Amino acid sequence: MGMTLVLVVVTTTVSVLAWMWPRLFDALIYWPPGVSRGQWWRLLGHGFIHADSTHLLFNMITLYFFGTVMELVLTPHIGSAGFILFYLSGLLVAILPTHLRHRHDTRFYSLGASGAVSAMLFAYILLRPWSLLFVFFVPVPAIAFAVLYVLYSFRAQRRGGDNINHSAHLWGGGWGVAFMLLLMGLTEMESVA
Repeated sequence: MGMTLVLVVVTTTVSVLAWMWPRLFDALIYWPPGVSRGQWWRLLGHGFIHADSTHLLFNMITLYFFGTVMELVLTPHIGSAGFILFYLSGLLVAILPTHLRHRHDTRFYSLGASGAVSAMLFAYILLRPWSLLFVFFVPVPAIAFAVLYVLYSFRAQRRGGDNINHSAHLWGGGWGVAFMLLLMGLTEMESVA
């Protein structure tokens, strides 16, 4: 079983359990005052719970399709553990700007794997910018999708009011690109040495 499938199974299992056990849900959701009180696990735990089945399904389908490709690309360079760490670091990097902005907001909550999924998606787009992505069955070049998605996310973040942490999508996507550029630079240096 590939690491992408492991991530999908674990996330799906934890999400379903959290829907059945509200105490688990409450313990994992990103809540700034909880993190400030030493509940650091919330910085990663939020990525393993989802608001509902649609939210979960969308994230897990996206993770599966792009994660399986990126797993094939990344594991020869960083191994299976490195691939999992890339995913987990996507969760962390995506939520940190949110934490800095909302660290005193007792009414702010965030959940879902979108930051890490965006990291995986944008890493893929960097490698295959002209591949076609099917967005609601419409073929769109990956690079065009990336530009439109970033513009949409910036606009939606400014507008607010939709209960979606668009900042996590942006920072997660940025981490995916930065990680791949760093890895490509290190790989190029290794081939020269």
